[in-house]
Amino acid sequence: MSPRPPIQNQRTRTDKAGIEKTLESVLTRFPRLRERFGQQASTLSGGEQQMMVIGRALMAKPKLLLLDEPSLGIAPKLVQDIARAIVAISRDEKVSVLLVEQNSRMALSISNRAYAMSTGSVVLSGASKELMGDDRIKAAYLGGEL
Repeated sequence: MSPRPPIQNQRTRTDKAGIEKTLESVLTRFPRLRERFGQQASTLSGGEQQMMVIGRALMAKPKLLLLDEPSLGIAPKLVQDIARAIVAISRDEKVSVLLVEQNSRMALSISNRAYAMSTGSVVLSGASKELMGDDRIKAAYLGGEL
């Protein structure tokens, strides 16, 4: 059996100028990270850690950004900041975003399309604006009237 060739890491960037440009873009998008740039990640607040995670993902110049509960456990003001950043990333960076989120109001307000799940199955799908007005979504996820 012949030895396998070494695995090439296709996710490692080597373009120093591009890396610096992307880092500057991330720090501009998340000014709080610029303020805390030399700080250990474990000492950042929950919202700041979430911004750092998103920024770190953006450093790889993805075509698709997968976000799992970016609003979980963070202050409402930072939830708004992160929601605005998600919209801007999709628009400005031309990155598709797949958002898994229990904060239904936030998710529906920033997305184009949504899928509601129950016990692992999709029970409702459609345009986010339409689903926000759907009585089934209101009852199940939004706690009644908006």
